[in-house]
Amino acid sequence: MRIVVTGGDGFIGRNLRVRLREVGYTDVTSITRATSVAAVRTALAEADFVFHLAGVNRPKEVSEFGQGNAGVTEALCAALAAGGRRTPVVYASSIQAALDNPYGRSKRSGEQALEGYGQATGAPVFVLRLPNVFGKWCRPNYNSVVATFCHNIARGLPITIHDPDAELRLVYVDDVVAGMIHLLDPAEARSGFVDVGPTYATTVGEVSAILQVFPESRRTLVMPPVGMGLHRALYATYLSYLPPADFAYDLKRHTDPRGVFVEMLKTPESGQVSYFTAPPGVTRGEHYHHTKAEKFLVVMGTARFGFRHIMTGERHELIIDSDAARVVETVPGWAHNITNIGSDEMIVMLWASECFDPQQPDTIPSKVDE
Repeated sequence: MRIVVTGGDGFIGRNLRVRLREVGYTDVTSITRATSVAAVRTALAEADFVFHLAGVNRPKEVSEFGQGNAGVTEALCAALAAGGRRTPVVYASSIQAALDNPYGRSKRSGEQALEGYGQATGAPVFVLRLPNVFGKWCRPNYNSVVATFCHNIARGLPITIHDPDAELRLVYVDDVVAGMIHLLDPAEARSGFVDVGPTYATTVGEVSAILQVFPESRRTLVMPPVGMGLHRALYATYLSYLPPADFAYDLKRHTDPRGVFVEMLKTPESGQVSYFTAPPGVTRGEHYHHTKAEKFLVVMGTARFGFRHIMTGERHELIIDSDAARVVETVPGWAHNITNIGSDEMIVMLWASECFDPQQPDTIPSKVDE
């Protein structure tokens, strides 16, 4: 399939072209402002599918909206119609096409041009009225508040908020791209408006508050719930604006004769992750918990885990080598320890079900071998 992407060097265009390549579409032509008129005509004449992303949204003169959006789209339709191939087109329009402003009118005119092309040729035409799209590679200090916030916050620069309650409708670029690629399926050949999403209804203040937690998490180690939804997308976007010099950060090492203990990550709802070391012959632990649970993974060395039920005195022991890739769990009401019985340093990863609270530690000293 020969695919043409107009506006291929833009924010959405670059993300789309990368994903097309990843899913196996190798014959993709990117049309940019630098592409000659002859090359554009040739590409459109040979196209099996067109993603029309080119457009103007922040011109120097208002009059540029008409040519940059409606005019370019009309020319594209004329070129495709002249080829007589009924080439499907996906059009990146805007929710502002429903508004009576210069930008909205120009995007609506583009929609109408494509609708006419589809009716005249029978070609499928898909219109995506997109809200504010955000994600990696979006240009900061241009027309995306998310890109500007991410760029500035990642560099410790101030951000300006005129109205924290101003409403935002956002859609993540990966979701936009996934929706576009889905339309390459011939089974989706029904023309009309297409929704991609999910769309997130939020405010400028809420987005700012979410983003400003991310750099702070390097100090506190507390991560917000970035595994799904808006937080997931904003976190990925924020990270994409980090300068390479800030790709890494240091953690605090707690050192004593038993070895090193380092906390890596804390979460409000799912506990924390850390690791510790121990020289040969050293025993760590010697305590029990009432509620807190822990998971240990020996990643280097050989460990002996000892357990004693604090009421019955029942004992249990496990020998775990790092080659085993085996998790050992502590159980409330059982005192436990871990001893390095190998000849080299032992390194153990640790997950605890709750973050350590010095006011309520739920860690009661108690030796296993009493």
